Formats: sequence, C-alpha cells, structure tokens
Amino acid sequence: MKKYIILFLVIVFGFEVGFSQDEDSQKQKKVKDRPITTMFDNGMLIDDQTSVIPAQKSLEMVIQHRFGLIKDNGIKDLFGIYAPSANTRMGLNYSILDNLMVGYGITRKNMYSDFQVKWAFLRQTRKNTIPVTVAAYANMAVDGRNESSFGDDYEFANRFSYFTQLIVGRKFNDWFSMELTASFAHYNAVKADVPNVKGYDHDVFGFGGHARFKFTPQTSFVISYTQPVYIEALSENYETLNVYNANFSFGVEIATATHSFQIFAGTANGIIPQDIYMFNTSDWTEGEFRIGFNITRLWEF
Repeated sequence: MKKYIILFLVIVFGFEVGFSQDEDSQKQKKVKDRPITTMFDNGMLIDDQTSVIPAQKSLEMVIQHRFGLIKDNGIKDLFGIYAPSANTRMGLNYSILDNLMVGYGITRKNMYSDFQVKWAFLRQTRKNTIPVTVAAYANMAVDGRNESSFGDDYEFANRFSYFTQLIVGRKFNDWFSMELTASFAHYNAVKADVPNVKGYDHDVFGFGGHARFKFTPQTSFVISYTQPVYIEALSENYETLNVYNANFSFGVEIATATHSFQIFAGTANGIIPQDIYMFNTSDWTEGEFRIGFNITRLWEF
C-alpha cells in the first residue's frame, strides 16, 4: 500500500513541477525588452530638443532665458546679465502619450508664438533589441510684431516660420548619452536688398548634436552644437545675407524627477530653433558667448 501512495505522490508532484516549469518558461518568453529610461533628464538640452518625452499625461512648464553678450560691455552690464538684448521664452508642454508631446510657447524676441510636436517613434531598449532612439520634432511659429515690421507687401502668411528635425540618439551607459540631429528651417518672408539678387534665403538645412556626461546622480555636464549649412544649389540669391554661424553651448544640468535646471554659456540670442539656424550672428570662435538658463517643472495627472 505504501508503494502505491509513494508512486501517487511522485506522479502528482512531478506533474506540478513540470507544469510550473512550463508556465515559468512561457512567462519568460512573454517578457518584453522594455525601453530604457533617462537617456537625458529633460526633453530639452540647452537650445536643442532631445528625444525624451515625459510620461503620458504629464504637463511641463518651461522657462528659457538668454542674457546679453558677455564681452560687449564687460562689468558695465555685469557681463551681459543687465544687457537690454536679453531674451526669454515661456512655454507649456503636454504628453498625450508616452512617446507623443505637444506644446506652446511665447518668446520675447519678435514675440514669436510657437506650436510644437515631438514623436519618439523608435525607442532604445534595455537588451539592445532596438539600439537607438529616433524622434521627430516640428514646430510652427507666428511672428507677433507690428505689421510695419514686414514692409509694404504685408500678408498675414508672412508671419509664419517652420522647423523640422530628426533626432537619433543612444544611451551608452549610466553616465554618457549622445544624440545627432538633422534639421530644416523655413521662413515665409525674409528681408532682401534686391529680391532674388541680394537677400536672405528662405530655407536653411543644418546638422548638430548634443551629449550628457553625468558625474553625480543629479548633476551632469552638457554640451550642444548646431551648424546651419549653405547649399549654393538651393540658394535663391546671388549674394546671401545669411551668416550661417554655428551655435555652440556648454553648461551644467541639475535634475530631479520633477525639476531640471540648466545653466550654460552659449552663442545664440534666439531661442526657437529656426531663429537660431537662420539669424544667429554671434561667433563662438570670437568668444561671443552669453549666459543662459533653462528651468523645467513637471506635473503628472
């Protein structure tokens, strides 16, 4: 009788062990390779967009400020801090999905109102099934200055400008992330001394990149570089007034789960990207830097 009981227990427990092992193997097969986290601590790095989008239903407040050129007056205006050429942008962004964000902002320079969207359609995963993150960013800005700023042939469409950008990045480890960008900017109306002979081009292409070096859990060194490119075959003028200066910036970011503060030295006075690519007249190789800062605050609903 004992033999039958032992045999019965062996069969029952053997079946349960085999079933649980089979169930565990099925669970392992179902585990997905999840996207990485904190490639960057913010959706914005100095003057550039990153591929990062806050979690779904997050509202983000953004304050961006640029002081005047450091070398213009030196100590007289506290190295640009009290310069009249300071520029500020305030904005709000909302994450519709974990990988889709929309936003609005208004900038002091030209009273730009900008409407933006960012979509991270490919995201780097923890097991490197997908090795990079790829995002698309676009905005439309409306110049809010008086009609007289647009000359005699004023039309409302003259106020519009556009910017699109492709962002490709990778988080290499816990302390280093990097992204490269390709961009296109367009203004419906630009100034011209002699139309189609000497003036600004309406369009400009560009490339760039930015990186983060994290040296404490909350603090990072950040760097950004963007370069507009002159393409003669696409130019509308025999002599173009566009300067095509690069925008080079570097600084420090201090970030928590809901706050980020970036302080840096950078070249451009503009804040919205099409203004930076089209109208940056400062040259970093000549030491033409200005102090700036960005502040962001997140709320989750």
